[in-house]
Amino acid sequence: MHPFTYARAESEAAAIRAVSAGGPGARFLAGGTTLYDLMKLGAETPERLVDINALSGLSRFDTSGPRELVLGAGARMSDVAADPRLVRDYPALSESLWKAASQQLRNMASLGGNLLQRTRCAYFRNGEPFACNKRVPGSGCAAQEGIDRGHAVLGGSEACIATYPGDLAVALLAFDAAVDVAGPNGARTIPLEALHREPGTTPEVETTLARDEMILRIRVPATPLGRASTYHKIRDRESYAFALASAAVALRMEGEVVREARIALGGLATRPWRAREAERGLVGQRLTPEAARAAGDAALRGARPGHHNAFRIELGARTVADALLIARQRA
Repeated sequence: MHPFTYARAESEAAAIRAVSAGGPGARFLAGGTTLYDLMKLGAETPERLVDINALSGLSRFDTSGPRELVLGAGARMSDVAADPRLVRDYPALSESLWKAASQQLRNMASLGGNLLQRTRCAYFRNGEPFACNKRVPGSGCAAQEGIDRGHAVLGGSEACIATYPGDLAVALLAFDAAVDVAGPNGARTIPLEALHREPGTTPEVETTLARDEMILRIRVPATPLGRASTYHKIRDRESYAFALASAAVALRMEGEVVREARIALGGLATRPWRAREAERGLVGQRLTPEAARAAGDAALRGARPGHHNAFRIELGARTVADALLIARQRA
């Protein structure tokens, strides 16, 4: 493992100063469940780790507010997943956390770290002799002509087709969440939809965060759509695998008719993917199995298969349709 220094921050401001002063080799350390993994693989080689686990303000969360849910970036996934109001009023958010990882990992992993997970692309994780623009910019993308069963069918580019692996961000996207961040130049708020980037020609730049900005909290607008929601995840094995396809869905119904719909996709795209065309197509419609399937097809419109992943377009459409019918039962 690459040598590094370790320091424990005593305040948010001190943590930001330490990472800013540490240059490109400095990283914030929260749960560490992704970072340690990538350090062992050589995909991350930090020179300085700044531990933010002692910052109690980051770990607080409050789901009781009338206008918004406030989730500290340092809150543990397992604590938030089990919150009674989240389970009752926003099952899609709770389910996205429960289905993301084993109990041991959920006990360690933070919400902020989970949002910033890096791809599970094997070519990225294993490195040489395989080319990867995300790992070594300008080196190429071995996945383009390689085994691409797990790669993106939405949002890819000639430089990268790696899939965004997270679950929570997909559910948050369906609820128009935002993240509050702080850095050397002050604080700002980023809509969740603008946090993750498509790869384009610079796949090594994965988010719109500056390298020395820290996520403080996630804010989710309170909405009655939460109760009729679900996070539906399809994976190779039932227990704790990354999604082949997933859908976060929320509905507002009047009888059998859809008055508002939210649909976000996971496991299929290079970033959390909002399916607005599919949402619009459902409004004013009776939510029959046929209408749900049509929404699934609309959500995957524009998908581009590779050599081994065309089946995931059909799988994605079916996942959306099934999620809509699950959410309808909760309306």
